[in-house]
Amino acid sequence: MSLERTLTVRVERISRQTPEILAFELTHPWGRALPGYEAGAHIDVHMPGGFSRQYSLARAPSGTGSYVIGVKREHASRGGSASMHERVREGDLIAISAPRNTFPLRAEARRHLLLAGGIGMTPLLAMAQALAARGADFTLCVFARSEEHLAFAEALHAPALAPHLKLHLDQGLTDDRTQRIDLRALLAERTPDTHLYVCGPGGFMQAVREAAAHWPEDALHTEYFAAPNGTAAATTGLPFTLKLARRGIEVPVAADQTAVDALHEVGIDISVSCQQGLCGTCVVEGDGEGAEHRDFCLTGTERRTKVALCCSRAKGPDLVLQL
Repeated sequence: MSLERTLTVRVERISRQTPEILAFELTHPWGRALPGYEAGAHIDVHMPGGFSRQYSLARAPSGTGSYVIGVKREHASRGGSASMHERVREGDLIAISAPRNTFPLRAEARRHLLLAGGIGMTPLLAMAQALAARGADFTLCVFARSEEHLAFAEALHAPALAPHLKLHLDQGLTDDRTQRIDLRALLAERTPDTHLYVCGPGGFMQAVREAAAHWPEDALHTEYFAAPNGTAAATTGLPFTLKLARRGIEVPVAADQTAVDALHEVGIDISVSCQQGLCGTCVVEGDGEGAEHRDFCLTGTERRTKVALCCSRAKGPDLVLQL
């Protein structure tokens, strides 16, 4: 459960994008501006049935009059996507978190390559719109089953994005806007200062990682919907002690306890959301070199100075945090 303050929003509009994907436009109930965000950000959505899920904002920020998310109805859903599709209606009020961004565009990049698989296009669509608005050098590659399964097609084919779009459809390749994209050929050579951003289903993510295995780790940025290979990050292990440098105190963490839970027990609030090492909500500054990292959200460089507390543990008897 997240300890962050929630916002109440109105479901202004629901539109069907594909047979499996609905877009939800969320606005402030009294017409006020919603908190700002940067492309790549996501929100937690608290929905009927007590479910909470993270969804990327699928539109570049423009005045924050509304947020747009895309929700795919998963056949193996644990209840979240089913709740959004079957129980949420236009006009409903729902609770969300303020936007958080653990998947930002990198300021040091001169060129951006965006690879989107299926519903994974939502954060990358916002990125592409933001990059187009500032005249940046980028390419957006979208992989989908067919035109019928292509979400946010109108936005993708808009004049600002169309010149930067490469569209791969598994079925129904009917015109010159579509083409087969060979991942290994696409990623074979990396031009200097190019950064790669990837989001999509697990199999797609793995295929991209394999094709880009020779890319510098800090030039590859990913956002996962679920733990790779369908296996959640392990959270238990040997006991250790958290040393909180700013407070000058020590907090023991039991073998069957997470660092977040141990901190909560002594009254130190750490915001959490996915609790799978995916979303980055619980990341704090600390001695990353002394951590046993089990997350899927931090880069190699970030792991030197940051720790995801929902799943990571200490390599040795203690772990220093800047708390």
